Amino acid sequence: MAWLTDPAIWASLLTLTVMEIVLGIDNIVFISVIVSRLEAASAKRARQIGLALALIFRIVLLVMLSVLIGLTAPVFTAFGEPFSWRDIILLAGGLFLLVKGTHEIHKGIEGEGEGAGNKVAAGFAAVIMQIVVIDMVFSVDSIITAIGMAQHIEVMAAAVIIAMAVMYAASGPVAEFIHRHPTTKMLALAFLLLIGVALIADGLGFHIPRGYIYFAMAFSALVEVFNVLAKSRRSRQRSRSLS
Repeated sequence: MAWLTDPAIWASLLTLTVMEIVLGIDNIVFISVIVSRLEAASAKRARQIGLALALIFRIVLLVMLSVLIGLTAPVFTAFGEPFSWRDIILLAGGLFLLVKGTHEIHKGIEGEGEGAGNKVAAGFAAVIMQIVVIDMVFSVDSIITAIGMAQHIEVMAAAVIIAMAVMYAASGPVAEFIHRHPTTKMLALAFLLLIGVALIADGLGFHIPRGYIYFAMAFSALVEVFNVLAKSRRSRQRSRSLS
């Protein structure tokens, strides 16, 4: 346990935790969108179960370090480009986000009928499964990076646990905000499409710096905040004029 008193270890823990939290922004957006289709009590329970399972799977992935390192080895070659298991996972995850985002946008615009009780239960299970699957997709890059940044499995596990705690704390308020302001859901779905394209590009070997993506998301979110504030101000003025 001598590593506990090593300042370099604590520095790597801090750096790795911040990185995991930043990379978790994508996940928070996705979780907030998919749980918004459930009732408040069910949405909270789905978040708890989904993130708990996702945390377990992340720890399991960390333990399987040798397998993760092997993910970057080429599995096959297509059109002159080698593809590893990491590339395949990123491609599948990106396509999943594109399909999911497009489907949610379609339902948001066209509308849908109310389902029966068994359909709600199935939707609850589907939401949990989607949280787990997409978290595993998002975790591949961050865990592989963690392997290169830290030498101790304890440091990596601690960083993942802290990041997941922050993700859980943030997903609730974000989901509530999206529920109160439906226009922000379309913006969040657009983020999903953007993230999906970035994952597909990474899987094909075209890395898009995440700074560009986060700047675009932050700028769009800031514009939406101004729209929400303006709408709230107009609503208060209308209420005062009627009273």
